[in-house]
Amino acid sequence: MTPDVGAAADRIRPHVRRTPLWRVEVDGRPLVLKLEHLQLTGSFKLRGAVNTLLAAGVPDRVVTASGGNHGLGVAAAAHLLGSRATVFVPVSAPEGKVRRIEAAGARLVRAGATYAEAVEAAREASGFYVEAYNDPCVIAGQGTVAAEVVEDAPEVDVIAVAVGGGGLAAGTALSGRHVAAVEPENCRALHDALAAGGPVDSVVDSVASSALGASRVGTVPFEVLRASSVSSVLVGDDELLAARDRLWEEFRLAVEPAAAVPFAAWLHGRVPGTVCVVLCGANTDWTP
Repeated sequence: MTPDVGAAADRIRPHVRRTPLWRVEVDGRPLVLKLEHLQLTGSFKLRGAVNTLLAAGVPDRVVTASGGNHGLGVAAAAHLLGSRATVFVPVSAPEGKVRRIEAAGARLVRAGATYAEAVEAAREASGFYVEAYNDPCVIAGQGTVAAEVVEDAPEVDVIAVAVGGGGLAAGTALSGRHVAAVEPENCRALHDALAAGGPVDSVVDSVASSALGASRVGTVPFEVLRASSVSSVLVGDDELLAARDRLWEEFRLAVEPAAAVPFAAWLHGRVPGTVCVVLCGANTDWTP
């Protein structure tokens, strides 16, 4: 099954936000920001979840596993469409994301020390399982982010996105634009897969791991990306945290660490071209 972004856009339009673009100048360089952190649920994950449930005929019971954002997207999608959701999370899932999943009406189950262990537990539960990234419907839904960028900023030739399991990057690749796929240095499942010629187990050790903590890139997004124009870029945790802080200090954009990953790469000159940086999520708790 080939991801169909056009069909996904038609399906999800009544249920998700078309997020704005913001053209800015940073250090004398122009940049387009896609403010996807303003999406309902604070993350692009809602798009893939809604598309998947609608394509499946809105199952009565849905189940998934998540480090946070995907679970919140599935919980909200189920609530919007009249389904019941159960979300498995690792015990390390951030409390802010856990709280939001429960507030969206899902039953929450803590299982395992890692995302991979939460997935194992979730797959044993009853209900329609919603993949986080390794599914054409999910990829198509996430691809609607880039489709909006292409429509609203046709001058953009490079779209920079953060990568976890690869769903957003693969959906972005379907736009026909070059993809700068950016990962933390120690959360680099796609980078390692491209080097190895296929998905391999990879280290998960980053301040952004709750959102980008896939230990292995999905086989479905990997095949899309391998056949596309994509460059793999890495940033350090210190760089992504500094980028997150700069988004707040200069533009009052409050994003989680994972969302600042592609901006960090652009700031350090690792993403050339006429660039749109996707700020993919804002599910973080800010403290004084």
